[in-house]
Amino acid sequence: MNTRGLRTLLLCLVLIILHFSVTPLLGWRVTPDFLVIAVLLAAVRLRPGVAAVTGLVVGLLGDSLLPEAFGVGAFTLTVLGFAASWLKAVFFSDNVMLHAVFFFGGKWVHDVMSVILHRELGWGDAAAQLLLWSPLAAGVTAIAGLGLLVLFRGVLEPPGT
Repeated sequence: MNTRGLRTLLLCLVLIILHFSVTPLLGWRVTPDFLVIAVLLAAVRLRPGVAAVTGLVVGLLGDSLLPEAFGVGAFTLTVLGFAASWLKAVFFSDNVMLHAVFFFGGKWVHDVMSVILHRELGWGDAAAQLLLWSPLAAGVTAIAGLGLLVLFRGVLEPPGT
């Protein structure tokens, strides 16, 4: 593994630790989804198949605390990892606004798939979740993702750039 891959792996591990340590402490209804950020950051640096496996592993870690919806996170993050890796080849550049849209869209698509697959909410609650709470969570996730990109910019760039 090259140094860029190792640095990305370490950042993803830090994000997974943040997800399980910081998010529960916040106690907010709208929190940043560090697992989605980890999968998206890894996916743009990996091939689609490896990104899908990364999404599966991270999703299983996230699902380990949700036995009533076990597998939903694994499936959604697998699809998200594969799609993000494939899309990066089409139009991804090092643009801050594009990263924000990428994080926002990734989190919102993750939430839409989760609500549809979990099928726990009634129509009214599902609509409120998808049209109010999910976009707010996606916005917070996008802000957190951009903050992490700025904070760890030197870690994520290859040496010599």
